[in-house]
Amino acid sequence: MNEDVVTLAAGAEELGVLVGAVGAAGFFGLMIVIVWQVAATWRARMLAAREEQYKELATRYARLLEDTVELQRRTVEEQRQTLDELTQTRLAVGSMEKMMREIE
Repeated sequence: MNEDVVTLAAGAEELGVLVGAVGAAGFFGLMIVIVWQVAATWRARMLAAREEQYKELATRYARLLEDTVELQRRTVEEQRQTLDELTQTRLAVGSMEKMMREIE
């Protein structure tokens, strides 16, 4: 009977070691999953923030492009006005030269 008690104690000790090993493996597995999920969440937030920055940059670019087109349109209009004024000035100078030649 004494041998049966020793055998049961040895079996209980082996069972305790096995339960401890399974528990430790489960704990480390849980920690790995938690770290993995935290890293995946962090990465997703970073990607979302980057996408938001790209959207803001695209909006700024579109606004600058519109401003550039407007400035170019104004410049072309001013050049047309300047050309018209120059043409009128040439005509006026030409008619003045013609008058001066007739007077001489």
